[in-house]
Amino acid sequence: MDKAVKADLVAKWGRKAGDTGSPEVQIALLSTRITELTGHLKNNPKDHSTRRGLMAMVALRKKLLAYLLRENRERYLAVTEAFGIRRAK
Repeated sequence: MDKAVKADLVAKWGRKAGDTGSPEVQIALLSTRITELTGHLKNNPKDHSTRRGLMAMVALRKKLLAYLLRENRERYLAVTEAFGIRRAK
């Protein structure tokens, strides 16, 4: 992910200018990175170190989504809708 894409995601999902710590921004950045790594792993199925990093990112995104669901349901719904993430039951 290049700087321009990252800056666009921060501008769109941040609560204020330069906000990189809010859960919405972190989920957006992780979702973009997860999509990139998934494509990489389709071409390189034996890259186990990348697969391990991908699983860690998926777990972190899951934790952030659970937190966002507890704290702000509207933002949770917006983020899951925008990135096509399946919702928790």
